[in-house]
Amino acid sequence: MLPTARAAALSAARTTRLLPNRLFRAQLVPRRAVAPITTSRALRNAEAFHSQLEQARGGSAPLSANVSDTPQTLTEKIVQQYSVGLAPGKKVRAGDYVTLSPHHCMTHDNTFPVKKKFLSLNADKVYDNRQVVFTLDHDVQNKSEANLAKYKSIEEFAEKQGVDFYPAGRGIGHQIMVEEGYAWPGTVVVASDSHSNMYGGVGCLGTPVVRTDAASIWATSKTWWQVPPIARVNLVGVMPPGVTGKDVIVALCGLFNQDDVLNHAIEFTGSEETMRSIPVDDRLTIANMTTEFGALSGLFPIDSVLVSWLRAKATTSAMLNPERGGKAKFTHERIDDLLQNQLRADPGATYAKTIYINLSTLSPFVSGPNSVKVATPLRDLEAQTIPVNKAYLVSCTNSRSSDIAAAARVFREAAKGGPTPKIAEGVEFYMAAASLPEQRAAEEAGDWQVMLEAGAKLLPSGCGPCIGLGAGLLEPGEVGISASNRNFKGRMGSTEAKAYLASPEVVAASALKGHIAGPGWYQKPEGVEKVIIGEGTGDVEADKAVSIEDALDKIIAEAESLISGAEKDFTGSETAAPVSESASAPTTDASDETLTDILPGFPEKIEGEIVFCDADNINTDGIYPGKYTYQDNVSTEKMAEVCMENYDLEFRNIARPGDILVTGFNFGCGSSREQAATAILAKKIPLVVAGSFGNIFSRNSINNALMGVEVPKLTQRLREAFKPAAAATTDGAAATAPQQLTRRTGWKLLWDVRRSKVVVTEKDGQTWSQKVGELPPNVQEIIARGGLEKWVRAEIGK
Repeated sequence: MLPTARAAALSAARTTRLLPNRLFRAQLVPRRAVAPITTSRALRNAEAFHSQLEQARGGSAPLSANVSDTPQTLTEKIVQQYSVGLAPGKKVRAGDYVTLSPHHCMTHDNTFPVKKKFLSLNADKVYDNRQVVFTLDHDVQNKSEANLAKYKSIEEFAEKQGVDFYPAGRGIGHQIMVEEGYAWPGTVVVASDSHSNMYGGVGCLGTPVVRTDAASIWATSKTWWQVPPIARVNLVGVMPPGVTGKDVIVALCGLFNQDDVLNHAIEFTGSEETMRSIPVDDRLTIANMTTEFGALSGLFPIDSVLVSWLRAKATTSAMLNPERGGKAKFTHERIDDLLQNQLRADPGATYAKTIYINLSTLSPFVSGPNSVKVATPLRDLEAQTIPVNKAYLVSCTNSRSSDIAAAARVFREAAKGGPTPKIAEGVEFYMAAASLPEQRAAEEAGDWQVMLEAGAKLLPSGCGPCIGLGAGLLEPGEVGISASNRNFKGRMGSTEAKAYLASPEVVAASALKGHIAGPGWYQKPEGVEKVIIGEGTGDVEADKAVSIEDALDKIIAEAESLISGAEKDFTGSETAAPVSESASAPTTDASDETLTDILPGFPEKIEGEIVFCDADNINTDGIYPGKYTYQDNVSTEKMAEVCMENYDLEFRNIARPGDILVTGFNFGCGSSREQAATAILAKKIPLVVAGSFGNIFSRNSINNALMGVEVPKLTQRLREAFKPAAAATTDGAAATAPQQLTRRTGWKLLWDVRRSKVVVTEKDGQTWSQKVGELPPNVQEIIARGGLEKWVRAEIGK
């Protein structure tokens, strides 16, 4: 087919598809003005990544004349404003690599190792001290001489650099970022902590970075970022009385438990009625735990509920702190500016996927034990009368004054006008406010005193047991229920304990009754039998329209395929053999081979024997235990010894230097600790292959020069080959033998980077290959330099 005929055919099909969007597309909201950011010397020679360059080889096609009319999501619009070095007219899209200069960057106790990295870059002055915030919140119960010296060192460094500093006991960093106005609607704010997603509750694009990124931001004001695919989570209906934001996110994590939004940026949407029913505190809880949902951000809209909250904060700030004047972050003038340049997703914006949950059908839910992917209606667990040993009202997720009020209400109602009842015998209840202002608000309301009278044990405002630090950790055989965000095995204490997550009122009721229970506030609406969830928006008419557009997309794809085939027939070219879909023989046809340019210093091939850890969702606690995370003097040898300790103690004896670690799906989910990558390097394992990776782990790996590649078919093939064997029992029946967590396979793997494929040789000599993604030049350069830290140092030296 001639090029003109091809263009005409595709143009007709695309016009049919785009007509509805063009007819109903609203005028774009004016982009909020952002002060120019001076380019730093460090990134002058590498200002933009490959996909940002207008005519980059292998990048997107040149921008069309009407590209400015292309709809963007709210996430893309916000990232657009905080990306530097974009080509003229470039619209940020999911998948783009951008040079990001965030509005703020927060570090907590990890400020100390970030400082070491920063100084090792030959930097001595923070590039923009107004961009950086330090909060001490993780190991605040540790009064050892070493920890106090570390905290003092951080404070002195903050004073020297003129950086905003919040000492231990002032509050959890994420809460401080919200209540002090650093996390502002329509901005990008990052933190070297996985729960920076929480800022999305106030319309701020919060996303985690890792320690090396933080050092880069200190030194240059920028770092690299890839815009994730964007998922829309549509909220339908309103929550019944007795249902909270915690129940919403626990249900989402447990009901959509097939990594549905893994490594996506989430945008929450809903009708005006639905959004009016979700207060900001509930939004913060939901956004906070989008981390456990697998997402990289959880963004709520900038709407009337948020504006009312901002107005109240501004009025309070003006009344209580008139002396701050122009330094105040909450002001009515700033809110007016926000509304004048209000950001919202464009009609017709494209999402990678859309799912929904009907809040009207939701009841209280409990997560666990030991997994956020398991969520059970409270009524089912109540019937089991599961005893609890410890209860926790702590963390940045659910320990604001509204949460403490909900817990106090449980005890007030149980008192029936008499003395406050005591926590059940044999149960320890630990409580810490998210921040000192939240504690004062609870004290003024009388809720703090109610909890004290009930027997709650107070902890300083900080992370504490949520991160497995300080008093109140779970002992072997104990059961805990917590209002926090993460219940991975061993996270809150012993790996032989069980941890559940629930709302503050369910935690309080469980502590009062001595077993998992609710306060009885929820009454099931008539006709509701189960939670209604699904793909799409939950709006039948809207989903029907989307289905029509999807059908048109399919027609276009089929037309393009036919045209491509006709062109090959016309030119006499041969059709390549299809790639096999069988896991047992995943071959790649050589005729499709393209060669990747290899930068100097990057290996063309990596090979080794496969050691297989057969599990999905191995989290960073499993890879590198939390109890070592804030010990700054752990040797490389010790890191190698404890690598994978919480997953399998035998890993240290089975894995050998030079092995290639192969594992399941979503490897490295969980916290942002970079030791999950550096511990594997300490074990002298040069390459990790997984069905898929957690995004933060991938980022840490690149920044620390640990190579990784996703080959889901290798995981499937290994599982076929090493199924748990059937073992005979005393009664003659077959039983499944215990799974071997770590095994030497005798298989060899070669990653041919230039040809973008892996070649696997099984133990019997059978060999097969599988195509993998090309490694971008910017990633090669960082790894070849020995990691982002050394890359930045080299750039500063130019």
